[in-house]
Amino acid sequence: MVRFFVGAQDVSGGSIVLSAEDAAHVRSLRLRPSELFIVCDGMGAEYVCRLGDAVRCAGDSERGAQDAELASWGRGQGAIAEIIEARPSRGEPSIACTAYIALAKGDRLDYAVQKSVELGAHGVVLFPSRRCVSIPGDMAKKVARLQRIALETAKQCGRGRVPTVSAMGSFEAAIKEASSAELPLFFYECEERLSLREALEQWTLGSFSIVTGPEGGFEPHEAEHARDAGMLAVTLGPRILRCETAPAAALAAIMFHTGNL
Repeated sequence: MVRFFVGAQDVSGGSIVLSAEDAAHVRSLRLRPSELFIVCDGMGAEYVCRLGDAVRCAGDSERGAQDAELASWGRGQGAIAEIIEARPSRGEPSIACTAYIALAKGDRLDYAVQKSVELGAHGVVLFPSRRCVSIPGDMAKKVARLQRIALETAKQCGRGRVPTVSAMGSFEAAIKEASSAELPLFFYECEERLSLREALEQWTLGSFSIVTGPEGGFEPHEAEHARDAGMLAVTLGPRILRCETAPAAALAAIMFHTGNL
């Protein structure tokens, strides 16, 4: 079923207010009154809904009249969705794992954010690192674009909330925040002692953070800074993964280990 996201304040009683943009999307899909769709409140609850009275018709014999109504309905205004069933979101993992991803050039960040959302990341935080090849001149514009990718991905993969995409101004700030998780994992290509599997076997309960590097990897002093901040430096194995692959590989392993995959 097609999926929409609203704010919790838009859910009231047995109905939900859809935005003008979502109303236009409903119109473009030409949904029949009997067809159901999902609306998520972004807080872990989802609602099975159908169109409100504004687009309801008597039956298929009146399809032509409905088509005319749909052609004008919803332009510049919101719409009402009637709630048929309320339930916990089935697409949200039982753990909170935030992905800290070093800035990368081209469409690599698009891929990394998309796959992180698909695999259940609680949030995505971008940060600069010494070996980053490219740093956007307009970070706010970059983050806004990636947030739209996160929204569309959340709709496609059945998430119950849209992970927030944000950016840190420095490597040190990102590490300080990431290290506050109960299992803070720093993925370093030169680490040979501690594997991700071994780190996960030590875990019982709590939150996760994963930090992955740019195209050229982390500088040794950056890895040392992460360790000093309390992060666990771990390896993803003997093969060097691309910067857009590492977050997906780490998240997949964590979700599998915790029964979320």
